[in-house]
Amino acid sequence: MQDCIFCKIVRGEIPSAKVYENDSVLCFLDVAPAVRGHSLVIPREHVENILEIPEDMAAQLHEAIRRVGRGIIQGLKADGFNVGMNNFQAAGQVVMHAHWHLIPRFHGDGLQLWPQYKYDSDEQMQDFARKIASALS
Repeated sequence: MQDCIFCKIVRGEIPSAKVYENDSVLCFLDVAPAVRGHSLVIPREHVENILEIPEDMAAQLHEAIRRVGRGIIQGLKADGFNVGMNNFQAAGQVVMHAHWHLIPRFHGDGLQLWPQYKYDSDEQMQDFARKIASALS
């Protein structure tokens, strides 16, 4: 994709602070980090979201996420890290190129997780589960 900012980073048209790369994956620091060291893991090939990622590519991305996660723990002396991915605009995806956020976490860093809600009843929870399960192919 010519207009995709991540594709431009892959092609070297836009500079990045690379963390890790191989033939199919590129990892670099997010320019607007939630926490310093916040890294992005992307496939070099343009795919828009997790639903488009072929299985062989998924395995390579998973290994890169593990590798960079270990680097965050060891290199930054982080206490942990979050892995997140937004899929589709409604979920907050801004760049329409699949990417995972690896966010270093430190005790007391103040970063909050999303709010948690409750189902109105067990029946309602089971209804949601049935709807999802029935759509699986």
